[in-house]
Formats: sequence, structure tokens, C-alpha cells
Amino acid sequence: MRIAHIVMTHKNPAQLARLIKSLQHKDFDFYIHLDKKISIDDFLFLEKMDQVFFIRNRIKCNWGGWNFTQGIINCINEIISLNKNYNFINLLSAQDYPISSVTEIHNYLSERPSQNFINFAPDNSDWWAAAPERYEKYHLTDVNISGKYFFQRMINKILPKRKFPENLKLYGGSDSSWWTLSGDCAQHVAEMVTKNKKLNNFLKYCWGTDEFIIATLVMNSDFKNKTNNNNLRYIDWSEGNAHPKMLKIEDYSNLKSSTMHFARKFDTEIDEVILDKIDKELIS
Repeated sequence: MRIAHIVMTHKNPAQLARLIKSLQHKDFDFYIHLDKKISIDDFLFLEKMDQVFFIRNRIKCNWGGWNFTQGIINCINEIISLNKNYNFINLLSAQDYPISSVTEIHNYLSERPSQNFINFAPDNSDWWAAAPERYEKYHLTDVNISGKYFFQRMINKILPKRKFPENLKLYGGSDSSWWTLSGDCAQHVAEMVTKNKKLNNFLKYCWGTDEFIIATLVMNSDFKNKTNNNNLRYIDWSEGNAHPKMLKIEDYSNLKSSTMHFARKFDTEIDEVILDKIDKELIS
């Protein structure tokens, strides 16, 4: 049972190295997508670690922009092209960390072949109440021109609401960005985005597509019946911000009692002690 871990990153190579070290297993490979805005020089030492590879077709990523999702699709396509027949593709950020041992993670997935793990919020959730603006309006997040947000406001005043180009029931949520998909399911998602130019062009001007398009494509496919509304990740949104809570030593008891296999977000420049405790007591 082989797993390809995609790791999206843009900073702190030492923390990324620690994440990889915590997950090293003979059946786990790591594919690093470094934001193209960032020099790769400080990250090259990671190639000396076992089973670590850099994604060649990396892309500049903007928070909320389509380019971030496009970077994920590029990673899937590149991994599939290697013909290594991964059972699962697992999407992580460099600020994630396991809270179960690699043996537990490996066994859990081995016992659930062909299953998919991705979150999606109920239709009556607060997330969905605000979600239509993500795709009904034009968003110029990835456009590199001066005054783009002025043009964005003008365009949305003049033009009618945008309509989703495919007859799909939409799925998504604040926790939908990070997932574990079977290799076949991940390939299906990447092919749908890559080959459907109409959909691709529509998504370029949406906002936060990582939180809905992958879940939508999974749940409107034959993979729906093998998909769990559970992304295996502990994420704390209790602070009510656009980003989840940065986890610290004060959160250890919640992590210890969690049934999840990963948690996010961590930052060693803010609190590295929490990772030390996880290493010693949860994943050793």
C-alpha cells in the first residue's frame, strides 16, 4: 500500500523537514510543491532525505486564488505521470503534522482501500451562506495588474452574476482544502479540471476554489459512494478568523483525545514545544 504525500509549502524549510521526518515510511513518498515566488535554494537539502521529490511544474500561489488549486492539480498530474500506482494521494501543507504514528496511518488506510476522505459542510451552514460570492462574482486574485481590485469592483457592478458552467451539485467547506483521496479518485479530479477548458476558465476567476471544487468533482462522480465526510484532520476554527487557530502547547490535550491522524496549523517560530510533545507522546 503506497501513499504519495503532496506537501504545499512556501516557507520554513526546517519545519518542512521535520514534517517529512515524522512521516517517513517505506511506503510513503513526498512530493514538495514550493510556491514559485520562493527561491528553491534553501529547500534543496530536502532532496537528500529518503523518498523526497520536488514538483517540477510549480506555480506562483496566492491565498484564495485559483493558482493554488491549479498547483495541486499540477502535482496530481505529475505524480500520475510517474506510473507508480499509488493507492492514496494525501494533500498536506508544510504546517500540518501527524498526531498518529506512521504505522497507525498506514494500517488505517490499508484497511480502507479505495476510500476517499474529504470534508464538506451541510447546505444550511454559515460557510454555504457566504459561498455563492466565491463563484457568482469575478475575482482577480491571480491577475497581476495595478488597481486590480478597483477593476474587480467595477466589473462586478456592471456584469451579471456568473453561473457555474456545469450542472453539478456543489460541495465544500472550510475544511475541504486538505484531503486523502484514492489514486484513481485523485486522477479523476485532475482529468476533469485539466480536460474541461470551460470549467478551468470559469474557475480562474473564482475565489477559494480549493474549498469547493475538488469536493464537488468527487461527490458528482462514481467515487461518491466510497467517500467519507471526514478528512482525517484536526482543525480548530474556534477563533472565528479566516485562518484556523495556530496550535500551541495549550491544545495538546485536544490533540491527544482526537481520533484524527493529522492536525493543522503549526508554526515552529511560534511554538515548537507542541511538536516536541507530539513526537514524544503521540507518534513515537
